Amino acid sequence: MGSTLSPSRSKRSRTPGSDGDQVSRRPSRATDASIPTVSAEQRRSMIAESAYRRAERRGFTAGDPVADWLDSEKEVDALLARSAD
Repeated sequence: MGSTLSPSRSKRSRTPGSDGDQVSRRPSRATDASIPTVSAEQRRSMIAESAYRRAERRGFTAGDPVADWLDSEKEVDALLARSAD
C-alpha cells in the first residue's frame, strides 16, 4: 500500500526516490538563471494593463470589466508560459 507519513512529516518532505521512484536529475526551472521570473505584483500589473487596453479599445463603453480581467489573465498567463519554455 505504500509508506504512511506521520502527521509531522508532509509529502513534500519525503526524499525523492526513497520508495524506488524514478527521479529526474534535471535541474528545476525555478533554479535556471536564464528564465526571468515575474513576481505576483508584476503579473497583476500586466493583467491590469491588458484589461485597461481592452476597455480602451472599446472606448470604455459597454463590455464587462470582470470579463476583461479574466481574458487578460488568460492572455498574460499564456505569454508567461511561452516565455518559460
